[in-house]
Amino acid sequence: MDLQRSLLIGAIAILSFMLLTEWVAFKDGKTQAAEAQTTRLIANGEARPAELPQVLEESAAPGSNEDLPSAPDTASPETPAEVASDNSRIVLVRTDSLQLAIDLRGGDIIELALPRHLEQIDNPDVPFVLLEQNEKRTYVAQSGLIGADGIDSKGRASFSTSASSYEMAAGQDQLVVDLHWQGESGDVNVTKRFTFTRGDYLVQVDYLVENNSSSRWQANLFGQIKRDSSPAPSASGAGMGMQPFLGAAITQPDERFTKFSFEDMREEPFKAQLPGGWIAMLQHYFLSAWIPNAEQSHNYSTRVTSAGFNIAGFTSPALTLDPGQSGQTGARFYAGPKDQYRLAEISPYLDLVVDYGWLWWIAQPLFWLLNKIFLFVGNWGVAIILLTVLVKAAFFKLSATSYRSMARMRKVQPKMMDIREQYADDKQKQSQAMMELYRKEKVNPMGGCLPILVQMPVFIALYWVLMESVELRHAPFALWIDDLSVMDPYFVLPILMGASMWFMQKLNPPPTDPMQAKIMQWLPIVFTFFFLWFPAGLVLYWVVNNLLSMAQQYVITRQIENADS
Repeated sequence: MDLQRSLLIGAIAILSFMLLTEWVAFKDGKTQAAEAQTTRLIANGEARPAELPQVLEESAAPGSNEDLPSAPDTASPETPAEVASDNSRIVLVRTDSLQLAIDLRGGDIIELALPRHLEQIDNPDVPFVLLEQNEKRTYVAQSGLIGADGIDSKGRASFSTSASSYEMAAGQDQLVVDLHWQGESGDVNVTKRFTFTRGDYLVQVDYLVENNSSSRWQANLFGQIKRDSSPAPSASGAGMGMQPFLGAAITQPDERFTKFSFEDMREEPFKAQLPGGWIAMLQHYFLSAWIPNAEQSHNYSTRVTSAGFNIAGFTSPALTLDPGQSGQTGARFYAGPKDQYRLAEISPYLDLVVDYGWLWWIAQPLFWLLNKIFLFVGNWGVAIILLTVLVKAAFFKLSATSYRSMARMRKVQPKMMDIREQYADDKQKQSQAMMELYRKEKVNPMGGCLPILVQMPVFIALYWVLMESVELRHAPFALWIDDLSVMDPYFVLPILMGASMWFMQKLNPPPTDPMQAKIMQWLPIVFTFFFLWFPAGLVLYWVVNNLLSMAQQYVITRQIENADS
């Protein structure tokens, strides 16, 4: 009978494993099919599609500029009807770090890909797309000049350029792309200049203005990020039970890092004049951010349009030019990974977009140590293992205290059971007998819990470090694990984690309450199920931590048992 039951359990386990692997393959296939149907303006940075996406064509319709801000202390002008442009309004730019498409109508960045970060690890020819405007998602970076004489005040400005595509040549450190606009009378010339730097995700966006008219010229620079509420592309790989933040963020003098979910932006639009600073749109692993002039104060705002677009942006003080004068205004735009060390160089507190929560003061040193270990070993999986060993070593004595307490509790377990049976009908005498047993055997029931509670903040902080670090995205470990940021495709690590939990339970004293004992028996199975969808890097950490804890607990338990024999 036991053999039949074992065979049945084994068959169910194998069938469940096959169903899980088939489901994962099916889900990945559906995701790749959806990606293939998305219209891209950038085709490996070399060519563009024959037609513009329908969403982009519709952006030329009358009234489509509702999302543009108003200059301070001025009313929004009426937007005239515009004629939809053809495909010639798209300019492609390619550097070693960025591939992007710029719409000559407004000079906005309407698509941006990161060739150093792939969409799928098994397709090296398709870069990760951060910004896009198509039937799948609207996520663009807009900028312009509004106000009294702003070229975008009465509808988006139409620029011209000398070429339809630009590429950073080998050995070239900077690439400059100029878009040109000229007023109807020809007395005001505006150049919108994008400056790209090799190896960087930071773009300088400047407006160079020549006022050859006979009157004073004045306009305000604005920059904003416009996004719909669709989920981030990397959200599905975040792990079960953990949803990375998606929304806007800003820094303020009295609050270094403030987040706004899309719901917050709808219910309570933000508006404030702040010195320097930045405003960003965040998702898992990546962000886009406008960083205006640090020496000026700017009007920052978040809002949601009637069409449902979430907008976070700024408006700068007016640029004023007398007749015959020339001048410029501009801001920096970052679109790329959450590299906290590079972000810290760009602007104060921009590195806080790598959000470790309230335990950041523990998480930051842990990430620093993890990064140092990686620089030495060259493998993020090995770095996670070594970091876990170091953290475990730091708490070695504290853990030993906990395990000794558990071992003593295990030793007196039979005596505790006898007391419960002897005084089953008298709880007061049972409690007194238990206290006397604890005193005689020098056992503290809470001794095994308190050391573990002290360590929990460190383990939670390390959890967030592994979840938030873009460095682990598409980072290989060994054998079948070629991406530490996604689930183990064969569920080996979650099964090992569940098995280690089960063995650790055998080393601990079982609960005296039958119901609690049954619940504890099911915990390894429940945790294994949840960990099936967790990123492999996190599960690797838990497996190593469990194995080290199990080894330490086994040695201490045997020492106590041998000392008493």
